[in-house]
Amino acid sequence: MLQVPMRGKSGGTPNTKAVILVGGPSRGTRFRPLSLDLPKPLFEVAGHPIISHCFAAITKVPEIREVFIVGYYDEAVFRDFIKDCSRTNPNIAVRYLREYQALGTAGGLYHFRDAILKGRPDRFFVLNADVCCSFPLNEMLRLFEEKDAEAVILGTRVPNDAATNFGCIVSDAHSKRVLHYVEKPESHISNLINCGVYLFSTEAIFPSIKSAMKRRSDRPRLVSYPSSDALTDRQTFPQEDDDDGETNEVIRLEQDILSDLADSRQFYVLETKDFWRQIKTAGSAVPANALYLMKAFQTQSEELAKPSANILPPVFIHPTATVDPSAKLGPNVSIGPRVNVGAGVRIKESIILEDSEIRHDACILYSIVGWGSRVGAWARVEGTPTPVREHSTSIVKNGVKVQSITILGKECAVADEVKIQNCVCLPFKELKRDVSNEVIM
Repeated sequence: MLQVPMRGKSGGTPNTKAVILVGGPSRGTRFRPLSLDLPKPLFEVAGHPIISHCFAAITKVPEIREVFIVGYYDEAVFRDFIKDCSRTNPNIAVRYLREYQALGTAGGLYHFRDAILKGRPDRFFVLNADVCCSFPLNEMLRLFEEKDAEAVILGTRVPNDAATNFGCIVSDAHSKRVLHYVEKPESHISNLINCGVYLFSTEAIFPSIKSAMKRRSDRPRLVSYPSSDALTDRQTFPQEDDDDGETNEVIRLEQDILSDLADSRQFYVLETKDFWRQIKTAGSAVPANALYLMKAFQTQSEELAKPSANILPPVFIHPTATVDPSAKLGPNVSIGPRVNVGAGVRIKESIILEDSEIRHDACILYSIVGWGSRVGAWARVEGTPTPVREHSTSIVKNGVKVQSITILGKECAVADEVKIQNCVCLPFKELKRDVSNEVIM
């Protein structure tokens, strides 16, 4: 059957852009101690910064020629990343748009609407940078065109007991239309959840945000509480008026926009059967690393180390790293630049960051070893395995909630023959004795 290509506003091929939401430094507290030294979007997972996995997916949509990174980090933070993107993809313009303060996922889009709308795009993707998935953007685009949609959301199924931690989608199984959307409901309504990846028609989304802002201003006596993420991150309380008397409002797609879009009847969900998880806590970088490495292995990526008796795939080893042939690595291991791995070392389900040294016969399991850290001979640094479908990286030990992934911050030193288990260690600490289930400050 001959397919007639969809026409854009100008009568030609539809103009599509993409926005990557990166947030800002005040929200990175759950990614500590790693975010103390590097903004979360630039943290390397499976050999590449988290944000570059989003960008790589965008480059697979041929019609996207412009990408915006929106957040409130300093401009200098993404300068090198943008330079690299421009060099490897000269046909795609990449710009960083800095918010003057945290405006929320929808507030940032609205604030920069003039830049996004320049050139009259018909639709644009919005990707949350702290999401790990295969980003099936072309499939979302096909559904968008097929249904003549105003919005498409990426959804996935999670176990029923985990669903209320996310935005929940009630959809028509046949038409894929979103009937109802609730952000973190108090009781179970659906196990189909929001993946944090969207495709919006420009004619639908900006009026929706504007009407949400108007609803806010019409109800000035209602106190706006920050999202539960912000409460856990910063222990903030009801927002107060600014000096000029205006309330400092944050407009979020999840809480303020999506439920109204569901009422507009042109909102659809693409359910992905592929992997998905959030990268919220520092510990969640380890399962995300495993998922991206497995995807690279399935696509036979040339970047991965060749399987052998001592390399259990998938394993990423940076070309500048030195690994003794007797060391056994894998599965799901990333070795960063200039790392030195000694003889007889065993590393599994872990990320070893640049300039670290793992001395002979040490064992690293379910852990992140920070930049420039040293792990002594015969030492053990280990976390507790969590199932790949499990969306939390904390466990209860002796009645206390602890991190299941062990994390050594920047330039930590573990002495010879010392065992570190289920610990988070802040930067520049020296560990001379066995420690378990603790935060080492």
